[in-house]
Amino acid sequence: MSTPQESRSFGKLRERLYIIVFGTDTRAGKLFDIVLLCAILGSILAVMLESVKELNDVYGEVFKILEWTLTIFFTLEYFVRLYIVEKPIKYATSFLGVIDLLAIIPTYLTLFVAGGSYFMIIRAIRLLRIFRILKLSRYLGEAQVLVNALKASRYKIMVFLGAVCSLVLIMGTLMYMIEGGENGFTSIPRSIYWAIVTITTVGYGDIAPQTVIGQAFAAILMLMGYAIIAVPTGIVTSEIAAAELDVKQKKAKIVCDNCGETNHSSFAKFCATCGHQIG
Repeated sequence: MSTPQESRSFGKLRERLYIIVFGTDTRAGKLFDIVLLCAILGSILAVMLESVKELNDVYGEVFKILEWTLTIFFTLEYFVRLYIVEKPIKYATSFLGVIDLLAIIPTYLTLFVAGGSYFMIIRAIRLLRIFRILKLSRYLGEAQVLVNALKASRYKIMVFLGAVCSLVLIMGTLMYMIEGGENGFTSIPRSIYWAIVTITTVGYGDIAPQTVIGQAFAAILMLMGYAIIAVPTGIVTSEIAAAELDVKQKKAKIVCDNCGETNHSSFAKFCATCGHQIG
């Protein structure tokens, strides 16, 4: 059974670790975050280089040692985070908590599944922490505007995608009937693939209509492709404008009770002029 002094020591240890791991205002906290980012970048670079056969043949063992070393470091870091937070389950199920867990699983999967280490590229998502480290949280508000715009336009985009799917299905079937297997349109799915490639203006060129009627249909589909591509752009743009207007309206409503300042971000909790709590 632990003594009160030992309990206080453990409490202080957790507090110090919390400041280092989650804080960015102290020198130790900044150093930890920089080391963490360097480890993430090193891990991603190692995965990329390992996929190059010439380098893997020469430095394969070095890559494996580096991979396991960094994985052990990330594993310890993950469990330290769980140890020092007040609600471990809440952190483990949060966005960053799930990403932290997914960042360490691939290496252990290599013990059972070949090539599982390449899934470590998901560690790139952990670089989102740079927003917190470099005090770029103001950009998170702008990101939220974009997320809100995408959410608001999701139903319109779903309807649009449904219409596009119907179009490529019809055009692909028509091209299959017009061109036939002798011109490369060997099946309806393959013809639909051609319609998708054409309507998106990618144009691989692996399949092309040979008849005059088929080429006429292809020309129509190409022209429609330019118009179709502009539709989702317009939908999202209009929603972004609406979301930004909503933010400006909220911003105008926030007034500091202490100094009367009104120029506040909708995400602000304290007055930018006097520091008084607002919202």
